[in-house]
Amino acid sequence: MSNAKYALIDCNNFYVSCERLFDPKLEGKPVVVLSNNDGCVVSRSNEAKEIGVPMGVPYFKVAYLEKQKGLIARSSNYPLYGEMSSRVMKMLGEFAPGQEVYSIDECFLAVGGLPDAVATGRELKAAVKQSLGLPVCVGIAPSKTLAKLSNNIAKSTARFGGVFDYTALSSEKQTQVLKAMSASKVWGIGRNLTEKLQSRGIYTAYDLRESDAEQLGKLFSVVLKRTILELRGQACIGLEQVGEARKQILSSRSFGRNVFELAELEEAVAQYATRACEKLRRDRSVTSEVQVSVRTSAYADSTFADSKVIALPYATDDTMLLVKTAIQALRSVYQKGYTYQKASVSFGKVQPKEGRQISLFTPSGADEKSEKMMKALDAANSRWGRGTIFLAAEGIEKPWQMKAEHKSPAYTSNWNELPIVKA
Repeated sequence: MSNAKYALIDCNNFYVSCERLFDPKLEGKPVVVLSNNDGCVVSRSNEAKEIGVPMGVPYFKVAYLEKQKGLIARSSNYPLYGEMSSRVMKMLGEFAPGQEVYSIDECFLAVGGLPDAVATGRELKAAVKQSLGLPVCVGIAPSKTLAKLSNNIAKSTARFGGVFDYTALSSEKQTQVLKAMSASKVWGIGRNLTEKLQSRGIYTAYDLRESDAEQLGKLFSVVLKRTILELRGQACIGLEQVGEARKQILSSRSFGRNVFELAELEEAVAQYATRACEKLRRDRSVTSEVQVSVRTSAYADSTFADSKVIALPYATDDTMLLVKTAIQALRSVYQKGYTYQKASVSFGKVQPKEGRQISLFTPSGADEKSEKMMKALDAANSRWGRGTIFLAAEGIEKPWQMKAEHKSPAYTSNWNELPIVKA
């Protein structure tokens, strides 16, 4: 463990960077990407930060900056971000013997066995920029917690050129770095824990490093104990080469406008169930429990919320069966006269498809027929774009869909929206 060394690679302002990749006119301008229904700011360019746009602010509160400061907003384009993330992670995985994809725009690499981790960091940074057009920063340290901290320094301090190696610092410099950083900036230290630590006189990352790991571990959690040891350079959290299979899958959205009728709710629930089925099959999993929830706005004059769980006689990943079950659940909770704002579909009792126990209630030959049909469905939608083939239950017009008034084209997943280069 003493020879462990990790690099955290983080894509800078990832959603905004993806938008700029296919629309170079956005370079150098204040740009934000909005959450579902064009609600809140979830990604900001450096220029947007400079004109005072906070992270998470509802967009209507800063929309005036469009005229005053030239602020540009884009609706979330998750298919584009997911595709670019896959390309980035695949490329980064080629630079080291071990990789853990931590989020859509971050991954850890095991670089302890490489002759020059900093040179590798600079090489991969240049390669991602040249091949994919996305800027990344690299933080290198003897533990994952310090690598996260180092990445923040690489991103915020221009003189390091986007690559910062904590291990290259003297012990005195390392102490200075930790003293200058709030404990709240340490990986895994949330707001509630920050307040509890401050009540014990722990304000900086240095204070946390020098605290009693055993005592705080007993008072709070073993996770905090590991964090303290990681700040001391002890690698307590190894790479997770393969993430654990999800035990639950959720698909949930707020509607673009108020929904009153059951027919529109059924369309929305059918689409959400379809999306959850896609996740299910990507994980090579099956489910035997479907839950549907609906609710009105918390600010409506008359509020309502309810949910229904239906257990299936056997585990499956069949979209048609699961959509049918979800609609059945919806009909049992729907109450006429309310203004609905949101619905969700979740699958419980999720288990790996391989090795699952076959039920006596499974119709003869149904499993094989379903698998062929789902493979054909997924193949067509993968090749020609999501929604090329869909269930009629999902509807055609979909007036209830999320608002996305500033959405960019599906550059990487729809033939009709491929970028065109004009001479």
